[in-house]
Amino acid sequence: MPENIDPGTARAALLAERAHLLETLAEPIEGPGQMTYGSQAAAATHVFEQQRDLALRDRARTQLEQVEAALARLNNGTYGACTNCGKPIGIERLEAIPWTPFCIDCARSVGR
Repeated sequence: MPENIDPGTARAALLAERAHLLETLAEPIEGPGQMTYGSQAAAATHVFEQQRDLALRDRARTQLEQVEAALARLNNGTYGACTNCGKPIGIERLEAIPWTPFCIDCARSVGR
């Protein structure tokens, strides 16, 4: 782990994000309820909102996996090193996205 990273601060940020994500995932997604004839616009809006909520839940699950992986890296001493190239991840990047597994250069190439 790079010496400019405070493990306590990193752990606190990751645990806070983990708690937030678990809370988000625990919230129920509202079902369609009873549909009535003549309300196609309301039904379409409800379906859209339900699909949006499901997509946000999938995103939260993925992010929770990333947070858990970052906590594992913190525990085994590899936190702060890019999982792709092994170089240190910039402290500003870790402060912004504590669960990131990639340095900025690898994130750019992986994102393409």
